[in-house]
Amino acid sequence: MPKLLASLAALLLLILFGHPAAAQASPPLRVGVAGLTHTHVHGILGRAKRGDIIIVGIAEPNRDLARRYTQQYGLSMDLVYNTLEEMLAKTKPEAVTAFGTIYQHLEVVQACAPKGIHVMVEKPLAVNMDHARQMQALAQKHHIHLLTNYETTWYGSNRAAYQLVQSHALGDVRRMVAHDGHQGPKEIGVNKEFLDWLTDPVQNGGGALPDFGCYGADLMTWLMHGERPLSVTASALHIKPDVYPRVEDDVTILLTYPRAQGVIQASWNWPYARKDLEVYGQTGSAIALDRDHLRVRRTEKDAPHDETVAAPPAPYDEPFAYLAAVVRGTAPEDVLSALPTNMLVVEILDAARKSIKEGRTVPLPR
Repeated sequence: MPKLLASLAALLLLILFGHPAAAQASPPLRVGVAGLTHTHVHGILGRAKRGDIIIVGIAEPNRDLARRYTQQYGLSMDLVYNTLEEMLAKTKPEAVTAFGTIYQHLEVVQACAPKGIHVMVEKPLAVNMDHARQMQALAQKHHIHLLTNYETTWYGSNRAAYQLVQSHALGDVRRMVAHDGHQGPKEIGVNKEFLDWLTDPVQNGGGALPDFGCYGADLMTWLMHGERPLSVTASALHIKPDVYPRVEDDVTILLTYPRAQGVIQASWNWPYARKDLEVYGQTGSAIALDRDHLRVRRTEKDAPHDETVAAPPAPYDEPFAYLAAVVRGTAPEDVLSALPTNMLVVEILDAARKSIKEGRTVPLPR
């Protein structure tokens, strides 16, 4: 009798919940790729065979570019369509990742949202607040996830610094400093298709300001728990007008909060590539040196010490597993990529542009 009861219980569980292995397994997320001109696209093309996502279509009118990339990653040119609309109609993806210009992000959401297709764009969310508000309205109306991908979201060092802030190990935050950028897109050898729009004030919304200023704005909004700055003050330099005649290549942005300041240094003039973050509290500091290393000093009497930190737990360790988990409902949206955070990021960037143009501090509406 006990064996019979156990068998019946097991059968009941199987009926209610299915086989454990089947319950854990889910089909790969069907993903479309909108554009190939943003070289961050290598991130999804290079991991397409991991099994959690499947690229069902690519929208890219530049056939030469599409041929280069599909050959590089062993993908079929049969995946490539000339327009986004055709790709959506023929392949019916569940989500689309945008790897074209920042200006085109709005077009991607306009095409996808009414069809209930979720969207992940590369940073920043939009070229300006007008585009951002239209994207937000579409996402909310059609109940889609609209996520923004930043490389720094997946840094274990930033997560470790945030946990120190959350646990009050450093005291209240008083100052944050973000350094982001590299020697310049032309100097580091980005391909022509990327360079053409990255240095276009319309298609990119500027130069170093949107390209790298968005990182600090995103991280500081996160560290300040979504608090709006009181004001934004920015200055820009045009150090290399012969290389970048139409856009700024060096920017400093000051965010003023009631009890803290944030300094964003975004540049195409660093001697080397960097994405590091400094957080100073009342009693201590945490400096994210790179993806995996954190320098912590808890009090004035303590010596600073360096820590090697673990990667964030899956799926918060890389963008496309995260996208699949969010769409499948197995993981909540992360604050760093979420729409409310990134609406404020775009607002900060817009205020910085205005501050540079008008030469004054720009208060943000309360």
